[in-house]
Amino acid sequence: MEISKGVELLHLNFHGNMIHPILLWDREMAVLIDTGFPGQIEDLRAAMEKAEVSFDKLKVVILTHQDVDHIGSLPDILQECGHHVKVYAHELDKPYIQGELPLLKDGHLENPPKGRVDDTLIDGQELPFCGGIRVIHTPGHTPGHISLYLKQSKTLIAGDSMYSVNGILGGIHVPTTPDMNTARLSLQKYLDLDIASVVCYHGGLNNVNVKDQILGISQNS
Repeated sequence: MEISKGVELLHLNFHGNMIHPILLWDREMAVLIDTGFPGQIEDLRAAMEKAEVSFDKLKVVILTHQDVDHIGSLPDILQECGHHVKVYAHELDKPYIQGELPLLKDGHLENPPKGRVDDTLIDGQELPFCGGIRVIHTPGHTPGHISLYLKQSKTLIAGDSMYSVNGILGGIHVPTTPDMNTARLSLQKYLDLDIASVVCYHGGLNNVNVKDQILGISQNS
């Protein structure tokens, strides 16, 4: 689903669990935000081709955090694309993504996905890709969880800081959020942004009265 020009909401189905990586592109490159579960590289390739973006145009992967449904296909992407792709994540989640520490919530996995992180991101950083991307450090779900604000389309990519159901923001997902107090504080960072639409990794697109919804969640969580 195209959210705006050069911004595609991908729909990946993993055993009935629908997740939503984001694909950004312009004439020069494509950027993938989160990579799905392990073994979903072909699903990603098919979703990109459906959006008429060639897989070999992929130059950047941004990981919102370390959970297995976000980093799962990173090893396969790196194996196929090698050093043509740069991987970005927050420094607090980098050692988990690289396999130096066991994943906080998936440490029981025998063979967890892992891959290199080329550059670490900090709160407030502006990335020059696809019209400009602002990094927002939104810990709580994980220590290094980030959200991304797409300046051109006024789209907030919320990662797992919130979830949504049928176009309505449902708040913070308590069972998968170890630090609720920090997660609540993170939501406050959204209130200063001019947001037209929000994408949650679990739940997809929300574009009706999103500022009021975020305000309500941040006050009531």
